[in-house]
Amino acid sequence: MPAKPSAVGLSVNGWNGPYLDEMYERFQRDPASVPPDVRGFLQGFELGSSAPIGGNRVSAGAPTRPAGGAAAGDASPFQARVSALIAAYRGLGHTAAKIDPFSRDRERPRALQLDYHKLSEADFDRECDATQIGMSANAKLRDVVENLERTYCGTIGIEIMHVQDRVEREWLLERVERNGGRIQLDRGLRVHVLEQLIQAESFERFLGKRYPGEKRFSLEGGESLIPLLDRVIEEASNLGTDEVVLGMAHRGRLNVLNNILGKTYEQIFTEFEDNWDEDFVDGGGDVKYHRGYSGTRLFGNGKKVHLAMASNPSHLEAVGPVVLGRCRAKQRLRADTANRSKVFPVLVHGDAAVAGQGIVAESLNMSQLDGYAVGGCVRVVVNNQIGFTTLPEDGRSSRYCTDVAKMIESPIFHVNGEDPEAVVVAAQVAVEYRQRFHKDVFIDMYCYRRFGHNEQDEQSFTQPVLAAMIKKKPSVLAVYAERLLAEGVITEKDMSVIHHRLHEALELAQKTAREEPHDPTIEPGSEKWVGFGAAFNFDHVDTHVSREALEEVCNALGSVPDGFNVNRKLKRLLEDRSKLLEDGALCYGDAESLAFGTLLLEGAAVRVSGQDCRRGTFSHRHAVLRDAETGEPYTPLNHIRELGIVGTDEAPGTPGSDGRSRQGRLCIYDSPLSEAAVLGFDYGYSLADPNMLVCWEAQFGDFANGAQTIIDQFVASAETKWQRWSSLVMLLPHGYEGAGPEHSSARLERFLKLCGDDNMQVCYPTTGGQIFHLLRRQLKRTFRKPLVVMTPKSMLRVNTSKMGELMEGSFQEIMDDPAFESGSLDRSSVKRVILCCGKIGHELIGRRDKIGTGDTAVVRLEQVYPFHAELAKEILARYPKKAEIVWCQEEPRNMGAYTFARDRFVDQVGIAAPRYIGRSASSSPAVGSKTIHKVEQKTILDEAVGVLPETDATKSAEPARASA
Repeated sequence: MPAKPSAVGLSVNGWNGPYLDEMYERFQRDPASVPPDVRGFLQGFELGSSAPIGGNRVSAGAPTRPAGGAAAGDASPFQARVSALIAAYRGLGHTAAKIDPFSRDRERPRALQLDYHKLSEADFDRECDATQIGMSANAKLRDVVENLERTYCGTIGIEIMHVQDRVEREWLLERVERNGGRIQLDRGLRVHVLEQLIQAESFERFLGKRYPGEKRFSLEGGESLIPLLDRVIEEASNLGTDEVVLGMAHRGRLNVLNNILGKTYEQIFTEFEDNWDEDFVDGGGDVKYHRGYSGTRLFGNGKKVHLAMASNPSHLEAVGPVVLGRCRAKQRLRADTANRSKVFPVLVHGDAAVAGQGIVAESLNMSQLDGYAVGGCVRVVVNNQIGFTTLPEDGRSSRYCTDVAKMIESPIFHVNGEDPEAVVVAAQVAVEYRQRFHKDVFIDMYCYRRFGHNEQDEQSFTQPVLAAMIKKKPSVLAVYAERLLAEGVITEKDMSVIHHRLHEALELAQKTAREEPHDPTIEPGSEKWVGFGAAFNFDHVDTHVSREALEEVCNALGSVPDGFNVNRKLKRLLEDRSKLLEDGALCYGDAESLAFGTLLLEGAAVRVSGQDCRRGTFSHRHAVLRDAETGEPYTPLNHIRELGIVGTDEAPGTPGSDGRSRQGRLCIYDSPLSEAAVLGFDYGYSLADPNMLVCWEAQFGDFANGAQTIIDQFVASAETKWQRWSSLVMLLPHGYEGAGPEHSSARLERFLKLCGDDNMQVCYPTTGGQIFHLLRRQLKRTFRKPLVVMTPKSMLRVNTSKMGELMEGSFQEIMDDPAFESGSLDRSSVKRVILCCGKIGHELIGRRDKIGTGDTAVVRLEQVYPFHAELAKEILARYPKKAEIVWCQEEPRNMGAYTFARDRFVDQVGIAAPRYIGRSASSSPAVGSKTIHKVEQKTILDEAVGVLPETDATKSAEPARASA
């Protein structure tokens, strides 16, 4: 793969100063030693005057240098001016390209005018060396200018000079300058493009006529998107792609579903008739222009490509990272991790959204990182030149909506959607680039929106001039058909036959849909999901492991290769991990590693992603060790046994060279400083493989706030809306330890507000054994639901379990008080049962043990949702009926699990509402003072369990806020 792009400093035309200094020094020694584009720039730069180039200056008397194949001694001012003109077209030609569908004038840069380079029409018949643009060494200036105009100022505006990688840039220049930037389309392909435009337009007009009051977010004005996507996918298949994952918002979505993915007219008309009830009987489902689909296309080249369109909410760009994550997972399943060319992502953006939504920049930033690369994405912008009612001048500060692409040096092809052949050319070159260099590429298709934001919107209210131009404008089909008729490519009879055939198909499909509704959805998942159901249950899941398996994992956790220099502060940690079975005590952090390791031994794979997750924000994980001298990484859990490679004959579970089954891989990556895009990526990853444990960890639980759209629109509701299952695990550090408002709460209450229909699991495990069984349970069940875990911070390295708990038992949704479970305390003497959730349970038990009382029991709710009412009844029935039941938490009253759990204990268990003990309601999760925090925490324990005998160490300061 090519080198990753590096950060770009201050530059002239995309070249930074140090680079130009180096090029100029080489140029002075040997002009042929520098790239042709740089040579042209240096030759023509401010001829005859002093001007800075990088950090140097060219004097008025500095000799000019030849271009192309001209010898150094044959250089002339004329040749230098021509080379400068060529460089100007390459860098600025796009600003004069005819990309506007309304042919409005664009201000032409001075650098593209002949007199700027001291040239004129009088020079047109003079010969020059134009080999650098694929012409002859004695081309006439007239032909050179015509070629440059056709290549750079036609209906495709090309931005590539910001690409600093020399190999990429030269390939792009050669590719776009070949044949004047065009590809000759044969008659068959031109007719195919015409048919696609007819299908796209006929579909929209039929819907508009038959369902005039329905929102459909039509593609009218941007119909060229259909031949564009068709060309992208077919060319991808020519270059080795077997599967394409697409994502797009609602504009034109129904058209793409029909004409690209093969969703039938009958299925779509069934949605418009609204006579299919199965998806909506339980209050679920979604509108038709948000739903996903999948199908298989057979192309004329004989190749099949599987197409999958991701479901998408109205949050326009939120689906982008979801598609990318899903694509990466599919690449892994196909063993397509070298060039990543078999599975190919395509994203369709809106012009206002691609410039306005930060998640786009986050996704681009991830595009070349080891844990998130997908081999490049073809990004298509349907540029309607408006966002709802907002014009570009109010919607962005940059020239183009695609300027965000320059942050990773993506090439950009601005193309006039009114020229469908140019659109096809842009698609062709974009795919070639992606498959060759494995990087993102943008196609910015300028078009328009024939109607308003939706079909009932009146756009003339806010854009009267634009609306008037649109009203008069013939469709792209009408213009292209007229062109092909004039050129004799088709006849009027051909057109009539195509129109008649389509009209009959549409009529029949609508009639059929009315009489016999067609299921508009597809079966959830794929062959990977066979055997998984959707219904949640509390059935027992066997998650224990053998002592031998634990011993293997512990040995790996405590070992490094010979010659590996362990950080001196970690040597004790490794020793302790190797002796876990001997010592018998277990903390949360080690239990998590053992859960990962034992799943790997069983052939499953584990992905963990998040800021600082390799080490762990709280230094509890150390899943990847760094050589103290070289910095080289080592991942102990990938060295338990021989690694298996998914999608090959050496897959996990197959015998290795030592006869033992190969293990799965731990894929753990420190993520960029992003929540929304990274969580979206990992969520998308989880959609493709139900047999991989996919975890996203927030640096602090509070940081999940930055991904709220992904949580609301995908994690919590995708199953109900789109019948999409996910096993994603969200690890969110949570707990009140005096760290202030931003580092205390993972907003447990927000997740609980999203709970319904058994849509996800929200847990707050309090022991090492519990997290071990919980993580393993996630892959052992016959269904898949997202799992939200409140993880501890200060207690990550505190021993809370025995190793024996991993060799027996399973996850407990509710944990009874261990002192009463073991019989060390007598249940009959209990006067108060404290219900709680999380870390506070340990503090309550600790306070009780210090006081030495036996009249208080602490019952911990480990899985808040789905709520196990039967288990709650069973546990509470063990205590005296007269015992008072209270709820205690460290979060403020309006946060945490109190109101959620209270309703369930009242409605489903049948007890009176538990009295509340905890912090009072607050607009902020926690106080900023550690001293006040300690006072508050002490007050809670005092009220819930009792006051400790007063000593100098326990004297309190000011009283805490009221707790009721």
